[in-house]
Formats: sequence, structure tokens, C-alpha cells
Amino acid sequence: MKIWWQSFIDAASNPAYISRLSAYLNSIATAGTTVEVHGISPPDRGFSRLSEFRCAVIAVDNGLEAAAQGYDAMVIGHFQDSGLYELKSAVAIPVVGTGEATLHLAAQMGRRIGLVTLDDVYRAWHLEQGDLYGLSHRISHVAGMNCDPSDFGACFAGDLEAKARMLAVFRSVAEPMVAGGADVIVPAGVLPGLLIGGEYGLRIGHAPVINCAAVALMQAETLIRLRRLNGLEPAGGPFCARAPEQAVADFRALVARGRGA
Repeated sequence: MKIWWQSFIDAASNPAYISRLSAYLNSIATAGTTVEVHGISPPDRGFSRLSEFRCAVIAVDNGLEAAAQGYDAMVIGHFQDSGLYELKSAVAIPVVGTGEATLHLAAQMGRRIGLVTLDDVYRAWHLEQGDLYGLSHRISHVAGMNCDPSDFGACFAGDLEAKARMLAVFRSVAEPMVAGGADVIVPAGVLPGLLIGGEYGLRIGHAPVINCAAVALMQAETLIRLRRLNGLEPAGGPFCARAPEQAVADFRALVARGRGA
């Protein structure tokens, strides 16, 4: 199996993270599975709906390219899942949204879900995700670490003190959630997800902490196998009706050539 993992981080500006993520995903992948991590330049920055939309456009175009090149699945490795449904409607290969996959798993692990996000600016977005995925009544807490992606750089470059500091920040945000009734904690971002990925059996009090990076990859592998087994694909009706070839061609031309297209 060959999986395209679309990060919203710039490989040039945060190489330690991209390298660590690639090594981690390939180390936990099933034998015979290759995961290729691709970044976006410039990355998701100036956190806002507009930045999310820009990155979504690139992610969808890259997903179309992944399908054309014969990849077996595409993972949007960005918890906000920007462009997820647009891409699901455009390709036949499985498309996994890290946020969608992780939130549904979290709902099986506990009743009340606490989300530790990168920045408080994403709080409204995550609550909207809960509505979209039918889980709004299960998300009890959302709070940000209020840090920049670059703050994780030293952690992934091997600085143990930096990692300890970031884990302490994560705990300081998650502990009040558990005290307030959260049953399960979700790092709402692959950056914090990768940070806790090596912490075997990590819990905040009684609450397990879910590794969103691992969940997204394993979901992609499962969907590939199910598609090969019995042709399972997302609903093609009103939910994610397949975009006609003309719509795909117009979209790709716009991305490639801008408004001049």
C-alpha cells in the first residue's frame, strides 16, 4: 500500500518535524505499506479561515495528483480536515481526515471528549467539526496550547528538555478538562499528536490520550483493505456526489495557472 500524507507544515521551515513524522508513520505502518509525507509552502500560518481555505485548495489538488499517480489512499494530516469532503467527492481512493477519524474513535473510548488544540483560534472550528460529524454533544472541552508550530521544532530534533516543556504545557491544558469531566483527551493536531505518540499508555488522570497520527494512518490502511475486499467507497449521493470531469479539470487549471485560467 502506498499512502500520501498531506501535512499543512512546510518541510523547508520545519524539517525536523517532517522527518520525525515520516519516520514515525513508516515505523508503525503495516509491512508493505509506504507513507510519503508532503508539506505545504507556505504552511498554514496566520491562523484563520482564509489560511485554512488556501491550504485546503492545495491539499485537494495534491489529492487529485495522488490518485492520478496510483496512490492507494490520501490522508489529510491536519486535524481541521480542511478540504476533506471536497476531496472525497473528487477521487475514488480512500480519503481520511485526521480529525474525523480521531473524533469518531474517541467517541468509542469515552463519553465526554476533551480537545487540546494548537491555538485557541481553532476552538470554533473544532466545535463546528463536532456538529459536522454528529458529535457536538460529546465534545465537552476545547482549549489551546497557544503555541506556534515552530515551538515543536526542538522536540522533534531531539531536545529532551524542550519535549518535557511541551508535554508539561499539554498536561496543564488537559488536566482541567479531566477535572471537569472529560473521559478521553484528544490532541487536536498532528504536531501535539506526534509529541505524545511515543508516550506509551499516556493518561491524564483516568483519561486516555489518543494519538491522532496513528489513528489516521491505521484508518487509511483499513479503508484500503476494505476497498480491495469488497469495493467499499463513501456514499456517492448528496453527501459526496462525484464531481464531473469538467469540474475537476477547471479546479486543477485554476490551481496551476491562477485566475488567468
